[in-house]
Amino acid sequence: MKPSLKNYWKPLVLLAAVIAMIVYAGGMLKEKTPPTRVEAEIGFPVPDDAPVVEVVGEEISPRVEIVGTTQSDRRIQIGARINAYVKEVFANAGDRVTQGQLLITLDDREIQEQLAAVDAQLRQASREYQRTKQLFEQNAATEQSLTAAESAFNTARANMDRVKVTLSYAQVTSPIDGMVIERLVEVGDLANPGQALIAVYDPSDMRLDVPVPVRLIEKFALGEERLARLDYPAGIYTSTVKEIVGEIDPMTRTRRVKLQLTSQGEEILPGTFGRIWIEEDPRPTLLIPPESVKRVGQLELVYVVEDGRAVRRLIKTGSLVDGRLEVISGLEPGMRILANPAVRE
Repeated sequence: MKPSLKNYWKPLVLLAAVIAMIVYAGGMLKEKTPPTRVEAEIGFPVPDDAPVVEVVGEEISPRVEIVGTTQSDRRIQIGARINAYVKEVFANAGDRVTQGQLLITLDDREIQEQLAAVDAQLRQASREYQRTKQLFEQNAATEQSLTAAESAFNTARANMDRVKVTLSYAQVTSPIDGMVIERLVEVGDLANPGQALIAVYDPSDMRLDVPVPVRLIEKFALGEERLARLDYPAGIYTSTVKEIVGEIDPMTRTRRVKLQLTSQGEEILPGTFGRIWIEEDPRPTLLIPPESVKRVGQLELVYVVEDGRAVRRLIKTGSLVDGRLEVISGLEPGMRILANPAVRE
């Protein structure tokens, strides 16, 4: 039995309807419009009352700030010269001391025992020497005996002097007039030879150490004066270039310059931050008002005025020079920019 056409007319009608919708939706039944290019203006119109500044090239001598720290030219760490326990400590950090003032005493009982022993030996050697000398004068002793007695006496006397010197090491005194900057031991600590016990410095002999970039080291000369600003005591101080260290720091590419500070009665403490300034050689640059720069994160933007419209442009700035901001890249002389980037259409 042959299939009837009636069984297929509904699917065929549905297929034809789908094809018609695709043709209509695809615009195949309409006249096509050729593609065109729409011109769009960038930026936004500049209001008539918006302040505009012109970018002008200038020659400047930038001031470079260099930060250093103060040190004392006479900073002494007093160390132990014998092995002994700390008995007493008479000075603390911040105390003023004078030359020869007792700062620390060490336990000297063992040395006192040695002193008593060598004193007895010296007395015995002295009596023996005097007795032998008298016998020699009476021709009752040989010259060899006298020489041996004299040698024993001199040895005992040298031992006495050595022990007395060692005993003096138990008294730790200040070698200068100054101030205690650090106390490194406490009562009962065991001091070993060479171990630092206390540190003193001379506050009247202070300097400022600054790391100067190698490219600027020629700006310094021995004996010249420079102004320095200290954080504490806050103020401007006169300084004199005392030494330029010959070694270059390979990490920072700097050389250390030591400037002797002239105190005006204030007490300058070690470790205080200080600053000096150096003027670099003149060079051309561009300067703009700082308020004309808009910052978005790490980006710096200005609005350049072109044909009455403000166009945003990325720039890179440097340091402030007399209240104006140096432009490293992004602008050219003669350009005009908005003085206030907050202006909007």
